[in-house]
Amino acid sequence: MAYRPTTVDTVPDLGILTLGVEEEYLLLDPESGRNLPVADKVLTALRGSARDQSRQEFRHSMVEMVTPVCADLAELRGHLVALRRSAGEAAAAAGARLVAVGATPVAEPHRTVPDKPRYHAMSRRYGPVAHDPAVCGCHVHVGLPDRELAVQVCNHLRGWLPVVQAITTNSPLHDGQDTGHASWRSMQLERWPSIGPTPYFDSAADYDRTVDELIAAGIMLDAAMVYWYARPSSAYPTVEVRVGDVCSDVDDAVLVAALVRALVASLADDVRAGVTAPRTRDCLVAAAHWRAAHDGLDGELIDLRAGGTRPAWTMVDDLMAKVAPALLRHGDLGYVLAQLARLRRDGTGATRQREVLARTGDLRAVIDDLAARTAAD
Repeated sequence: MAYRPTTVDTVPDLGILTLGVEEEYLLLDPESGRNLPVADKVLTALRGSARDQSRQEFRHSMVEMVTPVCADLAELRGHLVALRRSAGEAAAAAGARLVAVGATPVAEPHRTVPDKPRYHAMSRRYGPVAHDPAVCGCHVHVGLPDRELAVQVCNHLRGWLPVVQAITTNSPLHDGQDTGHASWRSMQLERWPSIGPTPYFDSAADYDRTVDELIAAGIMLDAAMVYWYARPSSAYPTVEVRVGDVCSDVDDAVLVAALVRALVASLADDVRAGVTAPRTRDCLVAAAHWRAAHDGLDGELIDLRAGGTRPAWTMVDDLMAKVAPALLRHGDLGYVLAQLARLRRDGTGATRQREVLARTGDLRAVIDDLAARTAAD
């Protein structure tokens, strides 16, 4: 079913879309590299706007920082740098290092959840899955106030998000070993029943009806537990894309945010033009995400539009061809081209971690490099 607003006038020209980013970070012991359960101390030590833009997470060894709504990438980058700096200083005061990495690289001995009724309910419902080692993501919100349009944009995003996921891969290590996956976070999260590729929905009503049925079935506690890779936010008038690992380098995070905003803008234009999203089989979409989590940008990705596999960077080039007009409209094209050139030269976060480990043979050197990248402006 194609998107049909009540009248054409209900969806005005979208113009420049706003965006915001949520980043989750680990708190690691400076000596052992293990997760430290000091999130309460870190959050208490934050001051001013940083305190207001912080969130308690599901682990005692994690903190989340949330940018304000932004109009351009320079503004977004400035907020991310400031939030990382504030959280890093608070972490140091608590005896920890703030590290932007997608999964627990060494170990997390302390796995109880914070003392909140909701977290205890999740622990009871999902058992050991709720006590896996901590993982950290990057969530990008793009302003899109028409919810019906947002649902249709999420249908179109299904074919593109594996490429975005590959760009963000930043968690090859688990339990002190290379997992063979560029994003171990993605593999670990598959144990949760409400996480994965976004299903195809005919309408917002279809979306809401499905969520209600999943809640009734006990798969989710409530609508806030819709953890699909793209969703109309339950709290804000946005499309939220939550497929990526948190990025160690702030410019990687800004690059991803720019690409996601351009994708949402481009696909919203397609929907408004009457273009229907392909109904790709869910198993193939899941396979594309597995391949992205496994290979990152160092191998091949599944092309959900043409079929088969292709070199990952060829798929990035296809993504750029799709979003270049929207990037130009938002004033982001030059920045994105420069950052993709850097990424092509230096590799993803996962690639860089593996290079440090191969060069030094020392997991501690990997964590040192991650912490330095997290703090760097």
